[in-house]
Amino acid sequence: MDLPVLVGVDGSEESLRAVDRGAEEAALRGAPLRLVYASLWERYEGSLIAQEVGKPAEEVMGQDIMDAAERRARRHHPELRLTTSVLADEPSFGLVNESSTARLVVVGCRGRNAVTELLLGSVSLSVAARAHCPVIVLRGGPERRTTPGRVVLGVAGKDAGPAAVRFAAEEAALRGVPLEAVRAWRRPAHSATGHPLLAGGPAQAQEQEAAEALEEALRDVSEGLEQHRRTAEGHARDVLVDASRDAGLLVVGARRRTGRFGLQLGRVAHGVLHHAACPVAVVPETD
Repeated sequence: MDLPVLVGVDGSEESLRAVDRGAEEAALRGAPLRLVYASLWERYEGSLIAQEVGKPAEEVMGQDIMDAAERRARRHHPELRLTTSVLADEPSFGLVNESSTARLVVVGCRGRNAVTELLLGSVSLSVAARAHCPVIVLRGGPERRTTPGRVVLGVAGKDAGPAAVRFAAEEAALRGVPLEAVRAWRRPAHSATGHPLLAGGPAQAQEQEAAEALEEALRDVSEGLEQHRRTAEGHARDVLVDASRDAGLLVVGARRRTGRFGLQLGRVAHGVLHHAACPVAVVPETD
């Protein structure tokens, strides 16, 4: 079955950037592109699409949004096999449901003011936490790179499973960029006491363990792909956010857990989704 790349569209500039990225991902994979607009409301409230279709905002309908998104997708990739759908459904539920028959989901991140533009929208977070396939969430504003940045893979303990490694390696190979695997490690608290018998040894052991974890994670990655391994002392979230500043994509694995509010992401995945400077791919891992 030729599964599509799925893009959630709501008419915002962020979602149109997601259309651009989704079209690119579909073209790289030779896959179909599926654009979905899901809303419980019949009318769209906003100005961006209204300007493009030449209608007052209160008269813009879901199909107008899909028509504009389709034109945008075909602008640079006219060869794409493309389908569109308008769903009378809550956006996150509709996209999660559609993800069961997709190979990849791409969503934008809507910021509403100077404070919340640094945080992740509820739809994007919900889809990343519950989708049945990998999800790319666009972060960091419009990309202005003349060349694609490297793919960074976060190797964070048990959450760095084989699915995330495979996805990161595939993405790097498709784009012809290096794959950098990063593992954070923490210095044991007692190693900072300055006691000569405790200095150095525990920290060196932690760093060595991190290096071995990187080797293990990449053991099945093709030797033909340029690979780099890096350990860094610090909290995993902070290390990965720092690595994202000059990356093209940050990939993290996610073993979802059920909490009081339903399926939830781990702290590292949740943290980088809120703070990374580049797009983030969340790849579900199975036990």
